[in-house]
Parts: sequence; structure tokens; C-alpha cells
Amino acid sequence: MTTMPMLAIKGGAPVRTKLFPGYNTIGQEEKDAVNRVLDSGVLSRYVGAAGPDFNGGTEVQALEKEWAAHFGVKYAIAVNSCTTGLQAAVGACGIEPGDEVIVSPYTMSASAVAPLWYGAVPVFADIEDEYFCLDPKSVASKITERTKAIIVVDLFGQSYDRDAINAIAKKHNVLVIEDCAQAPGAAYKDQYAGTLGDVGVFSLNYHKHIHAGEGGIVVTNNDAIAERVRLIRNHAESVVAGKGITDIANMVGSNFRLTEIQAAIARVQLLSLQKLTEERIRNAGYLAETLGALPGIRAASVRTGATHVYYTQAFLYDEDKVGVPRDAFIAAVKAELPACELREHEGALISTGYVKPLYMLPLFQKKIAIGKAGYPFSGSENYQKGLCPIAERMHEKELIIHELMRPGMHKGDMDDVVAAFKKVYDHRKELES
Repeated sequence: MTTMPMLAIKGGAPVRTKLFPGYNTIGQEEKDAVNRVLDSGVLSRYVGAAGPDFNGGTEVQALEKEWAAHFGVKYAIAVNSCTTGLQAAVGACGIEPGDEVIVSPYTMSASAVAPLWYGAVPVFADIEDEYFCLDPKSVASKITERTKAIIVVDLFGQSYDRDAINAIAKKHNVLVIEDCAQAPGAAYKDQYAGTLGDVGVFSLNYHKHIHAGEGGIVVTNNDAIAERVRLIRNHAESVVAGKGITDIANMVGSNFRLTEIQAAIARVQLLSLQKLTEERIRNAGYLAETLGALPGIRAASVRTGATHVYYTQAFLYDEDKVGVPRDAFIAAVKAELPACELREHEGALISTGYVKPLYMLPLFQKKIAIGKAGYPFSGSENYQKGLCPIAERMHEKELIIHELMRPGMHKGDMDDVVAAFKKVYDHRKELES
């Protein structure tokens, strides 16, 4: 007699077929804010020339003041994405051709590519095996006389090791640029993530904690950096003369400007940030406890003194304890669960690893960036497999991340997630074939 399979990936019935609720933070307040802008007739008020409209319209400037007040910084500058915010930050920090910038291999590509826009060379340091941010020891080993900045990433929702990495930066007189796209509202000891370095950049992209569709915010307490970010944001080359700027290095600007509608939505969203992060923390705690009861699967730790706000939640997988490879196990879990509303084409929001270590991208493997000759690479850079062994191990064998702790997910929804993991765990022998 043949035993019928239990696992959905083998033909059994899945734990759940009804879509999980979508992550939708848009409510009546956002609609009212949009209508306020539409009624004003002003959708943007930027002019790429020195004058009263150089810094944008009413909504943009109000968002900047409110963001700066919320995060306790001197300046907040709205831009049209975190990606362009990183580019502007690198330029404003005076990065030049021939410089080196230490970057993470395990992040969205924009963090590592930003130095290339100014002819600088990205140098990859490895990540921590528990928190996944840049490892201070690896960073220290990558410092040379050409190093001018470190781009740290507050990955998955918690901050980098401020004390250790800022001490390295101070010792070597280099700047710290903080990519805080995934961690608005997180904190390290007495300070918000995003404000821990010389300049920080937030995201307002559609799947971030708060969103305006697209957008970003650059924050700093440095007068000169703030001014130069504003210039790069809005056609610096046409503005420097009218504003009396004499240091015109990196003053080739662009249009990195946020619209009034996006700013109005972001102003409302900012008011919800604490509530949204508290719900993520609560849901992540429940899943850490329940899924962590499965031997060989545990939630990654939270850094001592840090607040984690869970853009995604990370788990670590021990194949020796579970008895089957991680990828096979998670493929079976995903088969038990549906997609989420608004992201129906993506399947269950659970992943093995995060991104392939960025130095494996064709850009770095072929050392071709600006033009066909390979500028700004010298040809001697090491971007080969094995460069960052912890990042590679996490990606290939140990790391699991998911988004099923987002606001909108209720206990019953998360119980279905737990049931899927437990079902696969209990019937994992079916995966051996």
C-alpha cells in the first residue's frame, strides 16, 4: 500500500490557500493629504536656480522639518529615492576618483554602487554572522590610505555597530554614510538608526515601513554636507554661482526632487511609524518563540542595546540538526502557504538567503562600470568568490528571511505560518526523495 504524501510540494493539501493580508498603510488621512495638494494646484515648486523655490514647495519643506524633529537631527533633505540619496551623500562627502569606499556585500545593490558615480572603488568587507551588518573587524582589515568613507547598512531592521565602526572611522579620519532604508525607528542605545554616522539615508519605497510610493530622506548634522546634498539634488551646476559656492568639486547635480504629493503622504505616514514598528516587533517576537521551538531553526539575535524594527525577520537554519538542506525545506514551506494581497505574483514571502553577495554581480566580476574600459576599476581589485565567507555562508546555507510579521498579519495568519513550518518539519523525511 502506497502512503499518500502529506507535503503540498509532494502533492498533499497545503496548510492555507487564502491570500495573506497585504501591507497597506494608506488610509483616509493620506487621501486627505493628497487632495489638499491637488486642491492647491501645486504638485511641485522646485526651480533649478538660486532663489526662493530652490528648496521646493510647502509640503516638501514641511516634511523635512518634521523628519528632522522626529529623528533629532539638524537637517533632513527630501529626495526622490534612497538610491539617489546615497548618491548625493557620497558626492556631498567629497568622494573622488581613486578613493576607496568600504561597503557591504549583503544589501540592496545601491549601497555598494553609489561610490562608482564619483569614480571611487567599492571595497567589500564581510558581515556579522548574527546581525548581518558590516563586521567591524573585517572593516578594520580593509582600511587603506585610499579609504575615504564606510557605507554601513542597517540590515533587516537593526543598526550597525555604531561604537566599533565609528571608532574605526575616527581613527582613520574617514566618514560614515548610513543606509537606513530598512530600519526607520530602530535605535542603538541612545540614538535613532540613520543618525549614527556622518550622514544617513532613509527610504520611502512602497514596501518599506512607511512609504510614499517612492522617495528618500537624507539626514545629517553637518552644515556643509547638508548644503551639498541640496545642491546635488537640484542641478548644482546651475546654482553654485548664484549661491556663491566656490568649492565646486562634485557639483554636477541632477533632478533628485520629491514631489509635493509624495511629501504630503510621507508626512502622514511618519505619524504612524511608532505604531507600525511596535506591531512588527510584537509579531516577530511571537514567531521567534513559536518557530524557535523547532530544533535547528532559531531567530537571529538582536544586538545588545539595539531596537530591531523588522523590515524582515531573519532565522538561522542548521542543516545538521534538521536533516535536510535549507533550500529544500523552505521550498516545501512555501508550497504550504499563499502569497500576500498586493504582491500576488511573488508567492509566500519567505526566502532562502537574501541577495547573492554583490561582488558576484557582472559589474564587479567583469570590472566594467563607467565606459567599456572598466573605469574606475584598476583591475587589481579582488571580487572573487570566497571574499566574504560569512556573507556567502549565510546566503548559501544558513539564512532564512520572511516578511510575514508585517502589520496586517494577525495571530491566526501567523499561526498558519507556524503550522506550515511544523508540518514540513514533521514530514521532512518526504523531502529526502
